[in-house]
Amino acid sequence: ADPLFPSRPRSFGVGGNIRPAGRDLSRFVRWPKYVRIQRQRAVLYQRLKVPPSINQFTKSIGKNEAASVFNLLNKYRPETAAAKKQRIKDTAAATAAGKEAPAKVPCQLKFGLKHVTTLVEEKKASLVLIACDVDPLELVLWLPALCRKMEVPFLIVKDKARLGTLVHQKTAAVVALTKVNKEDESQLKIFQDLGNEKFNKNTELLRKWGGGIMGLKTQAKLDKRAKAVAIEEAKKAASMR
Repeated sequence: ADPLFPSRPRSFGVGGNIRPAGRDLSRFVRWPKYVRIQRQRAVLYQRLKVPPSINQFTKSIGKNEAASVFNLLNKYRPETAAAKKQRIKDTAAATAAGKEAPAKVPCQLKFGLKHVTTLVEEKKASLVLIACDVDPLELVLWLPALCRKMEVPFLIVKDKARLGTLVHQKTAAVVALTKVNKEDESQLKIFQDLGNEKFNKNTELLRKWGGGIMGLKTQAKLDKRAKAVAIEEAKKAASMR
């Protein structure tokens, strides 16, 4: 081997020697189909004009407000299957022994789209929480309108997985509170007022369209065109003098 030209074996695999140093090649990666679809969907939601009824789902409550709401809802998580089985067993044993049966769980979160819809229609729900990322959105698209009609306060929150953990599920599109314990009534009232202010009685939310945001290239082209028009106008104004 020539010492002036030592052998340097090269790796031609992915990310090997061929890759130009310091260049980001993520643009040229063939991403999985589901990644491409979700990115294209996000871009389309920016470009297209989005009606107010859909756009309202992008206006979820803030991080601090959500933390306070979830703290309250954590107290009213429904029983697990094992806990319910044990309670029924204890009740049966107490009844058989002629003792007083243990009290049933009075206040707990209600979930399931049909169940929550019935509670809203019957005006039994005190507060409804809707996830902002339900897919397809048509499942809950009509629910804010129903809540407004029935004057039931609602909040749009992030996200369906977080709502799901409250009710021992992977995800939940909606959850509802029917009543709370006496010590939490003041806090519930605060969240009802928040729902009325931000969603139920917010007329701006029902009028504001979303989307219509162009890409960087289009924005640059429009800016260039606007500058050219401004220069022409300035020339015309100068020639008129």
